[in-house]
Amino acid sequence: MTNTFTPVQIANELKISTTTLRRYEEQGLLPDVPRTIGNHRSYLPIHFQAFITIRSLLRGYDIPIVYEVMRKIKNGDQVQALWLVNNQLYLNQVEKQRVEEILMLIKNADFSKYRNVKMTNAMTIGKVAEMAGVNTSAIRHWEKEGLIQSERDKENGYRIFTVPELRKILVISSLRKTIYYIENMKELLKAFELQSYPKVDQAFQLALQNLNEKLILQFKGAAQLMKYIDFYTQGE
Repeated sequence: MTNTFTPVQIANELKISTTTLRRYEEQGLLPDVPRTIGNHRSYLPIHFQAFITIRSLLRGYDIPIVYEVMRKIKNGDQVQALWLVNNQLYLNQVEKQRVEEILMLIKNADFSKYRNVKMTNAMTIGKVAEMAGVNTSAIRHWEKEGLIQSERDKENGYRIFTVPELRKILVISSLRKTIYYIENMKELLKAFELQSYPKVDQAFQLALQNLNEKLILQFKGAAQLMKYIDFYTQGE
């Protein structure tokens, strides 16, 4: 295999543009790139693997995480980069566990308690957000879109949520990365309220399938990451 690569060679191999390659370089994701006498970029095998790693990681991880991981490696902090990746794998596992728990609640038709927290008809937005694993801003957005409704505490005017609304919030929070369109989510919530559980179960199974596929992509990205880190450890 050649020891140097032009931007066009790598772009063609990875099926991306040379502009994208330059953007990664400008973002500080790569080791310093040597130049030819004519001031053209001359990528080495370590750069080629860096590009492969970035593209692979982006399939299973969010852009900010990928960029932070690559910058830490460039700065010689490979262990912290791996811990970042490990944390993302953990969060994926937590999300899967949460989706499975809520699906079990639906199948058992038991919404009196979730994770040992008793549900009431006067739960604050903070408590509801904590139980659903989302920010309060997400709850407000869902209410604005007409997915849920809150009532107002007669004493202080703050939002409070009843058990039926909390049930819907738990469903939305579990499926928000699977069902992207508001109208589709409204239809599913209507089916949920009418106890049309086969349709709800199908949506949850799709959510779990997406998490499984994400896990595979995350490990494939991690495998490429280890190949990239090997370029640094070989010189130690």
